[in-house]
Amino acid sequence: MLGIERNKPGPAKWPIPTGGAPETPQDGSGQPLPGDTETRCDVDPYPTPAVKRWLDIVVASLALGVLSPIWLLTLALIKLDGPGPALLRQKRVGLNGRLFSFYKFRTMVDGAENGISDRIPEGDLTKRLLSPRGRNPAVTKIGWVLRKTTIDELPQLLNVVRGDMSLVGPRPDMPEIAAHWPPHFHQRHKVRPGMTGLAQVNGRSDLTHYEKIRYDLKYIRYHPISRDLGILLKTVALVLSKKGAR
Repeated sequence: MLGIERNKPGPAKWPIPTGGAPETPQDGSGQPLPGDTETRCDVDPYPTPAVKRWLDIVVASLALGVLSPIWLLTLALIKLDGPGPALLRQKRVGLNGRLFSFYKFRTMVDGAENGISDRIPEGDLTKRLLSPRGRNPAVTKIGWVLRKTTIDELPQLLNVVRGDMSLVGPRPDMPEIAAHWPPHFHQRHKVRPGMTGLAQVNGRSDLTHYEKIRYDLKYIRYHPISRDLGILLKTVALVLSKKGAR
């Protein structure tokens, strides 16, 4: 559609544990997590319904067509707002720990999108938020609008059509971030990542890293189509409210 070259996902560049979680779950700094933390050594994933892939393709394809005017307008506004590419392609961790090219509209000054030090899950995962509150000074004027309206995430519809992602599932992380997760959290890669998920409709950026872990593993254990549809409806309401977007 936009002349984007499709690359075959490559294997993960870091070791993903296959022996399950350690006896005492730890945070990114190696400290034990609270006693109520997930302690199961292996999460038994719920079988993903076959119809889910068809739903992804149909809904994402329709959305791409209907929202194409917004795409074109957004690309133009980003280019007018400052130098740099309008559409970014980043590496993210997908199904079974394989890397794929993740698309999004650029919302920060050129080059700043790769600065992820403020999002690395270090220290006490029960206290540190997924994203710091307040406006990042590197976010451009149009970028702030795109983030508040979640329009910056629309290019991921391409990822859904390609099969890298689903409409609903755990949000995919950069490999630099995933490398800091406690071992048992890599079990979230047993399902295809999503544009939205259980964690996003239960707090979004206001969640702590630990809370995100709990929601993602909870989703993996049980995700029938009815639950996905409920998450999609809640996502629409959340986007309209702009709550937790930054």
